[in-house]
Amino acid sequence: MKNEFDFEPEDLEFEDFGEDDSEGFDDFDDFDDEFEPEEIVMRTAVLSKNNMVALLCVKTAEKGGAICRVDPREINPSVQIYDDPEKAMEWFTKSLRTSKKNGWLVVYEGLPLQG
Repeated sequence: MKNEFDFEPEDLEFEDFGEDDSEGFDDFDDFDDEFEPEEIVMRTAVLSKNNMVALLCVKTAEKGGAICRVDPREINPSVQIYDDPEKAMEWFTKSLRTSKKNGWLVVYEGLPLQG
Protein backbone atom coordinates (compact mmCIF):
# COMPACT_ATOMS: atom_id res chain seq x y z
CA MET A 1 0.00 0.00 0.00
CA LYS A 2 1.20 3.47 -0.89
CA ASN A 3 -1.11 5.27 1.56
CA GLU A 4 -3.99 4.50 3.88
CA PHE A 5 -6.56 4.85 1.08
CA ASP A 6 -4.95 2.29 -1.23
CA PHE A 7 -6.26 -1.23 -0.88
CA GLU A 8 -6.49 -4.46 -2.76
CA PRO A 9 -10.02 -5.82 -3.30
CA GLU A 10 -9.02 -9.22 -1.93
CA ASP A 11 -8.05 -7.52 1.37
CA LEU A 12 -11.70 -6.66 2.05
CA GLU A 13 -13.54 -9.17 4.21
CA PHE A 14 -17.00 -9.64 2.73
CA GLU A 15 -19.14 -12.67 3.37
CA ASP A 16 -20.81 -14.44 0.49
CA PHE A 17 -24.57 -14.49 0.89
CA GLY A 18 -26.45 -17.39 -0.57
CA GLU A 19 -30.09 -17.54 -1.65
CA ASP A 20 -31.16 -18.85 1.78
CA ASP A 21 -29.70 -15.81 3.58
CA SER A 22 -32.20 -13.36 2.06
CA GLU A 23 -35.42 -15.16 3.03
CA GLY A 24 -36.58 -12.61 5.64
CA PHE A 25 -36.24 -9.66 3.29
CA ASP A 26 -39.18 -10.78 1.16
CA ASP A 27 -41.54 -9.90 4.03
CA PHE A 28 -40.83 -6.20 3.54
CA ASP A 29 -42.59 -6.25 0.16
CA ASP A 30 -45.93 -7.22 1.71
CA PHE A 31 -48.14 -4.39 2.94
CA ASP A 32 -51.47 -4.52 4.68
CA ASP A 33 -54.31 -3.67 2.25
CA GLU A 34 -55.84 -1.40 4.89
CA PHE A 35 -52.67 0.69 5.06
CA GLU A 36 -52.98 3.93 3.14
CA PRO A 37 -50.06 6.31 3.28
CA GLU A 38 -51.03 9.64 4.75
CA GLU A 39 -50.85 12.71 2.58
CA ILE A 40 -47.76 14.79 3.24
CA VAL A 41 -47.72 18.41 2.12
CA MET A 42 -44.45 20.30 1.78
CA ARG A 43 -43.86 23.92 0.78
CA THR A 44 -40.62 25.84 0.53
CA ALA A 45 -40.09 29.59 0.28
CA VAL A 46 -36.76 31.11 -0.67
CA LEU A 47 -36.44 34.74 0.40
CA SER A 48 -33.86 37.41 -0.37
CA LYS A 49 -32.94 40.71 1.33
CA ASN A 50 -29.73 42.78 1.32
CA ASN A 51 -27.61 40.03 -0.30
CA MET A 52 -28.94 37.45 2.20
CA VAL A 53 -30.93 34.32 1.42
CA ALA A 54 -33.36 32.71 3.86
CA LEU A 55 -35.57 29.62 3.73
CA LEU A 56 -39.00 29.05 5.20
CA CYS A 57 -40.34 25.50 4.89
CA VAL A 58 -43.43 23.71 6.10
CA LYS A 59 -44.22 20.00 6.16
CA THR A 60 -47.59 18.70 7.29
CA ALA A 61 -49.14 15.28 7.65
CA GLU A 62 -52.37 13.90 9.07
CA LYS A 63 -51.28 14.30 12.70
CA GLY A 64 -49.38 17.59 12.66
CA GLY A 65 -46.76 19.66 11.00
CA ALA A 66 -43.51 21.55 11.33
CA ILE A 67 -42.15 24.85 10.14
CA CYS A 68 -38.41 25.29 9.64
CA ARG A 69 -36.80 28.68 9.23
CA VAL A 70 -33.21 29.15 8.09
CA ASP A 71 -32.22 32.76 8.72
CA PRO A 72 -28.67 33.82 7.75
CA ARG A 73 -28.55 36.09 10.81
CA GLU A 74 -29.04 33.12 13.15
CA ILE A 75 -26.46 30.43 13.96
CA ASN A 76 -28.90 27.50 13.76
CA PRO A 77 -32.17 26.85 11.93
CA SER A 78 -35.31 27.01 14.04
CA VAL A 79 -38.12 24.46 13.96
CA GLN A 80 -41.62 24.83 15.35
CA ILE A 81 -43.76 21.68 15.76
CA TYR A 82 -47.58 21.75 15.54
CA ASP A 83 -50.15 19.13 16.54
CA ASP A 84 -52.58 20.48 13.95
CA PRO A 85 -51.57 20.54 10.26
CA GLU A 86 -53.95 23.45 9.56
CA LYS A 87 -52.25 25.53 12.27
CA ALA A 88 -48.85 24.79 10.74
CA MET A 89 -50.04 26.01 7.32
CA GLU A 90 -51.67 29.05 8.92
CA TRP A 91 -48.43 30.04 10.69
CA PHE A 92 -46.37 29.36 7.56
CA THR A 93 -48.60 31.80 5.65
CA LYS A 94 -48.42 34.37 8.46
CA SER A 95 -44.62 34.08 8.66
CA LEU A 96 -44.31 34.52 4.91
CA ARG A 97 -46.61 37.57 5.01
CA THR A 98 -44.61 39.09 7.91
CA SER A 99 -41.33 38.49 6.07
CA LYS A 100 -42.67 40.36 3.04
CA LYS A 101 -43.72 43.27 5.27
CA ASN A 102 -40.20 43.31 6.73
CA GLY A 103 -38.64 43.80 3.30
CA TRP A 104 -37.88 40.21 2.26
CA LEU A 105 -38.48 39.40 -1.41
CA VAL A 106 -39.98 35.98 -2.09
CA VAL A 107 -37.77 34.49 -4.80
CA TYR A 108 -39.51 31.11 -4.86
CA GLU A 109 -42.55 29.63 -3.14
CA GLY A 110 -43.71 26.13 -4.01
CA LEU A 111 -42.71 22.50 -3.82
CA PRO A 112 -39.35 21.73 -2.19
CA LEU A 113 -36.39 22.34 -4.46
CA GLN A 114 -34.28 19.36 -5.40
CA GLY A 115 -30.84 19.23 -6.92
